[in-house]
Amino acid sequence: MYGLNHNDVVFNTSDVGWIVGQSYIVFGPLLAGATAILYDGAPDYPKLGVWWEVASRNKATLKWTSPTGARIMRKIGAEAAREHDLSTVKRVVCAGEVLNPEVWQWLYDLFDREIPVIDHMWQTETTGPIFGYPYGMLGDEVKKYIKPGSAGLPLPGVEPVILDEGGRELGPGEKGVLHLRRPFPGLTPTLWDSFERYVQSYWARGMYNTGDSAYIDQDGYVWFAGRADEVLKIAGHRIGTIEIENALVSHPAVAEAGVCGVPDEIRGEVIAAFVVLKPGHAPSEQLKKELIEHVRKTFGPIAVFKDIQFVNMLPKTRSGKIMRRVMKRLFLGQELGDLSTLEEEASIEEIRQAVEKIKIS
Repeated sequence: MYGLNHNDVVFNTSDVGWIVGQSYIVFGPLLAGATAILYDGAPDYPKLGVWWEVASRNKATLKWTSPTGARIMRKIGAEAAREHDLSTVKRVVCAGEVLNPEVWQWLYDLFDREIPVIDHMWQTETTGPIFGYPYGMLGDEVKKYIKPGSAGLPLPGVEPVILDEGGRELGPGEKGVLHLRRPFPGLTPTLWDSFERYVQSYWARGMYNTGDSAYIDQDGYVWFAGRADEVLKIAGHRIGTIEIENALVSHPAVAEAGVCGVPDEIRGEVIAAFVVLKPGHAPSEQLKKELIEHVRKTFGPIAVFKDIQFVNMLPKTRSGKIMRRVMKRLFLGQELGDLSTLEEEASIEEIRQAVEKIKIS
């Protein structure tokens, strides 16, 4: 997948305790005879651009980060990266969530469009990538095959299929829940002390249920729209959270965005959005209207908003995934559940205050 060899220096910004950290900070690089950089910290502390400094100082050849990490680096700006010599970097890899097309483009432009920026997808349960772009086979030629915003193509042994809520197989471009037709090497065979729950949760239809909303295009590329249980249902239209977030992030003022569906008497659900702005942009009612209009133009008029609130941070796991369920449960007044994976406790209080503003808007 990554073309690792003994000359590589891998800088992976994941938490070493997570599946990516274990696999591609510890085991993967060492099995390939490569060097792994161990670094625990954010991209903007103790100073802006510290990740670029670490990559430069250690002559990293593979820069691996999450889409959240990439969005933060984009928010910091290209100047922080260009203060350092990054000429040794041969490819950039992202995983964890969908890499927004605008963020992909920013990374690609940052390296003067000379190296591939590779998004791909896997789950803890799969223990390795299941969709992606095989740099190990194609090298820099992989750039020809990348579709920004797509997780890529099924990797060997992976047979995806999209099913609707009734279990009917869907065709190209039709959005549903992504399943895998059969097991493959590395796929988890059970859950700890709960084999029956594993079968019921993952194999109810005789196929492995990833739990992700997605579609497969005419060329076989897989496009993710968010977790299936986070899909918004607005006036009969099923919209992925990622689709709205991509539209928001494509606005030049927006660094990050998180959305969830909230109840609406007429449409069933509408969108509550939480937006982090880039430096130099200030919250205002005018900007809020501009963002709503931007989404309606870039995504479509079916995207109906309850409100947009501007925040300084989004609730995320330590692996960089936005915790959209927290946003929705705060709005509905429900118990937040297990927060042991939460990265910043302060983000909960900030979203709580934003939710209260939405409720009275």
